[in-house]
Order: sequence, then C-alpha cells, then structure tokens
Amino acid sequence: MNNEFFEALADLGTENSVDAEIMIEKVKSAMQKAAQRIYPDCKENIRVDIDPANRIFSVVLLQEVVDEEPINATQIHIDVARTIDPDTYVGAILEYPLDISKFGRASAQSAKQSIKGDLRDINRDRLLEKFQGKENDILTATVTQVEPGRGSATLVYDKTELYLLRQEQIPGEVLREGMTIKVYVTAIANKSKKPVIKVSRVHRDLVKRLFELEVPEIYDGTVEVKAISREAGSRSKIAVVSHDPNVDAIGSCIGPKRSRISAIVRELGGEKIDIIPYSEDPAEFIAHALSPAKVLKVTILDEEERTCVAIVPNDQLSLAIGNRGQNAKLAAKLTGFKIDIKSDQDAAVMEEEAPVEEIAEEAAVEEAAE
Repeated sequence: MNNEFFEALADLGTENSVDAEIMIEKVKSAMQKAAQRIYPDCKENIRVDIDPANRIFSVVLLQEVVDEEPINATQIHIDVARTIDPDTYVGAILEYPLDISKFGRASAQSAKQSIKGDLRDINRDRLLEKFQGKENDILTATVTQVEPGRGSATLVYDKTELYLLRQEQIPGEVLREGMTIKVYVTAIANKSKKPVIKVSRVHRDLVKRLFELEVPEIYDGTVEVKAISREAGSRSKIAVVSHDPNVDAIGSCIGPKRSRISAIVRELGGEKIDIIPYSEDPAEFIAHALSPAKVLKVTILDEEERTCVAIVPNDQLSLAIGNRGQNAKLAAKLTGFKIDIKSDQDAAVMEEEAPVEEIAEEAAVEEAAE
C-alpha cells in the first residue's frame, strides 16, 4: 500500500508542478485533519509520518501511560500498555498506529478535498506571481492546439496554458500548432479564486508593445507613442513624437532599410501601419492623421464637441475616406475628433451658397420684426 501511496503522491506533485516537500506537508495536514475527526479529543496527540526515501507512511496516536482510568484516547492504562511493550512505565508515551483504511469514506473524501484545495491555492498563488507584472504587457507563446470548430487556440507560456479566443485573434490569421506568436495580456480575471489570464492579438496596445520591442528610441523614452488606432488584420495608425531634436521619430520607427517596421508588420500578418507625426495643434494633427491623403485645410468647428472639417483635393477624397470609410475612422479614433471630409470642389460650392443663405436669414428676421 505504501508503494501505491508514494507513486500517487509523486504523480500528484508532477501534475501540479509542486515540489515533493510541499506535497508532503499538504498531505500531512490533510491526514491530521481526517484523524482528528475520528479522535476529536486528541488533536495535539496525532502525528503523521511521511518519508519518501524509506517509503514510510504512518499515522500514530500518542498515548500517555497512566495507572488510573484513561480520560480519553490520549491515555492508556499501564496494564494494557504492558501487553504492547512489557518494559513501559507510567508517564511513558506509546505510539499507537492508526489504520488509515478504517478512517471511513467521509474522512478520506475530506482529506482528498483538503489536498485539492491546498493545490488550488498553490497553483493560484504561483500563477499570480508569474503573471502579476505582465498585465498590459506582451508575451511570446507557442501554439499547442487549435480547436477545429470554435477556432480557439491553446498557447503555452513558461509551462502555463493560455487560451486565445477566436474573437481575440487577428481576422484572417491562420494559427497552427508549433507557431510562436506574441500576445498582449489584457487582464488577469478572477484573482481571488481561479485566475484567468486574458490575452489578445487584436488589442491596439499590442502594436505599441511591438514598437517598444523593435524601436530602442521608444523603449528609452526618446520617442513617445502618443496615440494608436487599429483595425486588426487590416490597418493601424500610430502617432509618435520625438523629445530629442536630433532624433527623427518616424525614421526611428521605420528603421534602417525598413527593418523595424517590417518586423512588426510580419508579426501582425501583413497588417498595414501608418506612422503619423504627432502635433499639439489639432488641425495639423488631423491633417497628418488622414494620410496617405493630402489635406488642404482643416477647420476646427467646436473644440469641446471635438468636431472639424477637413478639405482635400477632389482626386484625394476617396483616399482620405478609405475603403469602407476605414481611413477616416482610424483618423477619427487617433485624434479623438469627428472629421467631416469634403473635397475642395464641394467646399467651394458651399462657400458660394453661404452668402445667399445668410441674406435669406437676414430677410426672414427683418420680416418677422415688421
């Protein structure tokens, strides 16, 4: 039986990645609790011995030898004690081995649940310790399984399994077993019970972290990422500014022979990335954000409501708006402004019509006054 116990103990420790010493202490604690339920008056007199090296596993009840009627199981009468050990004496302590097989189903189940609970706590603490400093950061993980129907992927990072849900994967990206990918840790949920590490490939800050990894000037703070907007799998816009007049923010992000930007694009499966120069002047920033379209003029209509009109050449209107409005949407997200994009022809027509409208309004006011 002892051999089976130690094999089961080793398997349990391996499955839960728990050191043998910790496992032994947890089992000792659980067995003591189980024995105490059967001998409630003997709490301090129960000892559990577990020695993997010598394959010793025993639970003993320590009994004091007395020459009067025992008050409970912690005592044994001298006459009875001498049938066990003829050389014993009053005041000696005898070790009475308990038969664990007779603890009963309830006690065994209770011990099992106690060990499971301890292992859950150990695994929770270890998981939190491993990932606590990685929230809102980037990890490199290996794809180990992809569910055919749902498309969710199982990843492994430092011997820990993570789950990348389908909606957190880049649209159009095909993950395969053995692939190494980078994911962004969006949150650690359910910290008090069973922590869940939530990861994403579509979060906009994945792009920011990738730039920090590839661009030393961003990592050391010389170049700052001011804003990011993203439609995962299609296009991202990132606004940057240099805090050193001798350092070109956009050039730093692109890198020699486009090496830095190319590495990021590859990691994102070919996603296009527009690097935009940030400006404190909203009109200038909005004009840059609408690239690759050329912007003739930006008029801020309302600072508080954050609305504006951008005028572009007639042949640049579709480029400024983008396919299905994508370029305009990304520019709006990047700048925080609602952008009304008009061609220069439309703007000219509006300016010509404006005086007529103003005259009509004045005439209506005068007529009402009469």
